[in-house]
Amino acid sequence: MSTILHHPFSNILNKLDGFYIEIDETHQRADIVLKRPPLNVIQMPQRDQLRATFETLDADDRVRIIVLRAEGEHFSSGGDIKGFLEASPEHVSKLAWNIAAPTRCSKPVIAVNHGYCFGVGFEISLACDFRIAGESTLYALPEQKLGQIPGSGGSARLQKMIGITRTKDIVMRSKRIKARQAYEWGVATECVPDIELADTVSKLVDELRAFSPLAQRTAKKMLNETEDSLLTTAIEVEGHCYSRLRSSEDFKEGVEAFHGKRQPKFVGR
Repeated sequence: MSTILHHPFSNILNKLDGFYIEIDETHQRADIVLKRPPLNVIQMPQRDQLRATFETLDADDRVRIIVLRAEGEHFSSGGDIKGFLEASPEHVSKLAWNIAAPTRCSKPVIAVNHGYCFGVGFEISLACDFRIAGESTLYALPEQKLGQIPGSGGSARLQKMIGITRTKDIVMRSKRIKARQAYEWGVATECVPDIELADTVSKLVDELRAFSPLAQRTAKKMLNETEDSLLTTAIEVEGHCYSRLRSSEDFKEGVEAFHGKRQPKFVGR
């Protein structure tokens, strides 16, 4: 007796709410584009859809790199305040899990920030691997103004990046941080004029595509999983990962290309 299986996201992704997806097969790139003018507020159901979208694109063989960006003047002013009051405790408990989808994704994820990048907009950007900030970007976790704290991993991720002193200054004072300062503190990967954002991201996508997909997946997983490890443990894990890659087709191709003074053709195996 046969069983009909349904894709787990067939319903949740039927009608995207507040964003759309573009796939450029030529450049192996998928863009998740926030679009809820004028401030790209991220509503509660949208968080589930964003998580499902990242998971679906992670399994899509056409895609090597995922870009999270936004239309309009701002990346996102944050979440839907009214939605927090209406959501069930069970739904609220999944906030951080949904917003951590870029981190769990095995592929490189690039956040492209400009204008307001507040609340959950900042938190989902922090969950990405790279943050390219336009000079207009303002980062903030303003929840204290609502009598709340960040609930989607923002304060925890930020503290790992910049330390407890600076994180307290941002979280406990709802302080806004400009793009240049975020870059100097190590929050933003790059800071460029807004007019250069698209070209900067395209160049980064092409740069990342030139590397071995297998080595990139391995590096991301290794770095994420050893972030809280002892140095000795992290070094041991790194060694095991290195050892496994030594037997890969991509490593063999990389060595042969190096000695042959040609560009490698990686296949992800």
